This record gives sequence, structure tokens and C-alpha cells, in this order.
Amino acid sequence: MEPAGSDGEGPSESHAIRVTVPLNGGDSSIAEARHLAIDFLTRAQADQNVAVSARAMDLTQLVVSELVTNARKYAPGPTLMELCIMDATVVVTVHDSVPTRPVARSEDPHRIGGHGLEIVMAVAQTFQVHIEPAGKRVTARIALAGEPAGTPGA
Repeated sequence: MEPAGSDGEGPSESHAIRVTVPLNGGDSSIAEARHLAIDFLTRAQADQNVAVSARAMDLTQLVVSELVTNARKYAPGPTLMELCIMDATVVVTVHDSVPTRPVARSEDPHRIGGHGLEIVMAVAQTFQVHIEPAGKRVTARIALAGEPAGTPGA
């Protein structure tokens, strides 16, 4: 890991803290990914003095869970997860083997399930999908800072 800035906000892009891990097959990869994400953020706090709020920990677990679940559900083949801390955000990227852009379903409060992409898009600062020759790369950025303004107790 590269050292973080002394302000505790996290390193700039030129000094990003990054880890890339292949995820094993099966449903256990979802829990494995969540544990890897929390371990990554915890180590960034302890080893690099990066300020990571409890909200960022929770949202990162949620985003990782949703993106890896979608990859396991809709894309047979290898799944790769990359976590990166830069510019006061954690960037979660999941690579899978299907070159099809995911589409969020229309809002339906009565639908059971199928809300993962909607949730990710609602909590992430940015959400991007890049189609590649061997699949796609889905990326979400989450702020490392605490509660956003106007949402006390969130």
C-alpha cells in the first residue's frame, strides 16, 4: 500500500491504495468479497491513516455485495474485484465475463428483489459500466467521509 496524505482524506490518484482479487466460484464469493472489502478499508485506516467513516464501511459492503451478486448471477466465468482508495473515495470495480450493460429496472416498491443496481446507483457518488472485449467492468465510487449534509443519523 502506498502512503496516504497526512490530511487523512486518502491518497490522490497518483498514490492510490489498491488491491485486486479473483473471486472463487459459487455463492461464497459474495461473503468473501464483503470480508475482503472490510479488511481492505480497515488496513487502510490502520496502516495508512486513511479516515474511513462507519457509513463508508457499510456502503462499501453493500455495493460490493450487490455488484458481486449480479456478476455471479448473470455472468458465468471468472469474477475479479478491485478496490482502490483515492481522492477521498473508495472505488469498487467488479470485472465479469459478459459484455452486456446492466440495466436498472423501473421503480416498483412492490417488486421483491431485483433492486441491487438501483441501490448501488443511489448510494454511489458515481456509477460506470465499461464494456470490454472479454466482458465488462462495473465501477462505483463511495465517499470515505461521514454522514452527508442533511441526513443526521444516517
